[in-house]
Amino acid sequence: MARKCVVTGRQTRTGNQRSHAMNSNKRNWKANVQRVRIMVDGKPKRVYVSARALKSGKVQRV
Repeated sequence: MARKCVVTGRQTRTGNQRSHAMNSNKRNWKANVQRVRIMVDGKPKRVYVSARALKSGKVQRV
């Protein structure tokens, strides 16, 4: 299962790590997603939700 927020769709992003000499290495930025229980279609379900969605009140924990 991918670590992707079910509310906002945030997931791992990819890009380059650049040094001062502009050498590049591939790297990942992982989204801050938490596994929490929320109400989905009237039933409690354990899903991944981003910390930003939890802080802003877009979802309510059960």
